[in-house]
Amino acid sequence: MVLRMRTKVKALPGCPMSKCMALLSGLWTPELLWSLSNGPRRFSELRRDIPAISAKVLTSRLRDLEHRGVLGRSVMPTSPPTVEYDLTPLGRELLPAIKAIVDVGSRLLLRDLAIPSPQAVDAPGPGHLDPEHLDPGHLEQ
Repeated sequence: MVLRMRTKVKALPGCPMSKCMALLSGLWTPELLWSLSNGPRRFSELRRDIPAISAKVLTSRLRDLEHRGVLGRSVMPTSPPTVEYDLTPLGRELLPAIKAIVDVGSRLLLRDLAIPSPQAVDAPGPGHLDPEHLDPGHLEQ
């Protein structure tokens, strides 16, 4: 039997999936979009939402996503100045894809833990999602 190496298939320049995945594939990007899905958040709130992310990486990701048009940055005229991040229309367009990933992940967690329903999950653990994020109507507002 002869083993052949598979050749890597390059995405076509106009491939819609590649275009979308280029936005979503950055480190911590799906988590940031999910965290911002309920509305504007400050830097410190995002750090609390995603405890494993360092301040340096969070700053870098926020700048990159702002540059790509996925999120906006607003400086509030307070003393001291407050900065909030929010999803742009493009960022909100990506939420159904993130929601689908969260739904599959929730089912996988339940299956792996042999828990019959989401209501049986009592104690938040690493990667805990707020109950409103598990609500199927969350994105239909």
